[in-house]
Amino acid sequence: MPNEARKLLWTADELKAQERAVAQRLNPNSHLLRTGLSRLAGLSRAHVSLGRLPPGKDSFAYHAHMIEEEWVYILAGRGLADIDGKEYEVGPGDFMGFPAPGIAHLLRNSFEEDLVYLMGGEAVPLDVLDYPALGKRFLLHYTGGPPDFYELGEPSKPFGLLDPPAKS
Repeated sequence: MPNEARKLLWTADELKAQERAVAQRLNPNSHLLRTGLSRLAGLSRAHVSLGRLPPGKDSFAYHAHMIEEEWVYILAGRGLADIDGKEYEVGPGDFMGFPAPGIAHLLRNSFEEDLVYLMGGEAVPLDVLDYPALGKRFLLHYTGGPPDFYELGEPSKPFGLLDPPAKS
């Protein structure tokens, strides 16, 4: 898309109109109001979204990225962050970084006002997510819209060493 066709500045009112409710089916309590900021502006190598988590809701299921690094910066409200098996209360100005591979995390809003935050990371075409509390692992394939999820099973070893040739 040529630069002239991209909308590079989005006002607060325009962004509010772009907010979409999303949920992750692996967590029945997942309900996040999300605005994909970087995609609206045409960015493709990094992603940044604005998230708004209503009272009593979770962001997603407790998960860890194997390839993509991710971060979260709290703008308003309070929440509980489950990070690597520990719970932390978070609020405005708090920053969380999740290097890859594998720091499991989840945001929950146990308070009475919305938890508002920026989240972002690398825009990778493939990622593997572990869900340690569920004992599941998924391959994510990003194709321009919502990612495709493929559940992975137990690893297999399709290749093995052949017996060495017999000596004559």
